[in-house]
Amino acid sequence: MKRSNIRGFTLIELLVVVAIVAILAMIAYPSYTEQVRKSRRGTAQACLMELAQYMERFYTTNMRYDQDTGGTAVALPNTDCVQDLNNFYTFSFSGNVTQTAFTIQAAPTGAQAGDTCGTLTIDQAGQKTPTTSGCWAN
Repeated sequence: MKRSNIRGFTLIELLVVVAIVAILAMIAYPSYTEQVRKSRRGTAQACLMELAQYMERFYTTNMRYDQDTGGTAVALPNTDCVQDLNNFYTFSFSGNVTQTAFTIQAAPTGAQAGDTCGTLTIDQAGQKTPTTSGCWAN
């Protein structure tokens, strides 16, 4: 009996396919990780806006940013948004909170540390930094 009709892939064909898949992965993976970073950055921006709104409500109730009417210093709330990004951003006040001013920052940590925008901030006037194009969504 002849076995001439048995067909399969040669080792060379398999190596070519593996090489093509590897090249595609080398191109796609960096793009994927950058998109994940941008997504986390957008979520951090939303969290900063939420925290700034909290501070405005605090001011409306107490007529100052730094402490409540009982003299207790203000603290940022541990919202679901902040908890979700706990491994990627650290939210805190940047500098001192005064009666009339505050600045909240989101400092990238962990896998987000390589983000090109770096630390994001927002203050009581709504000023956002960094002002680099693409860092804050318009």
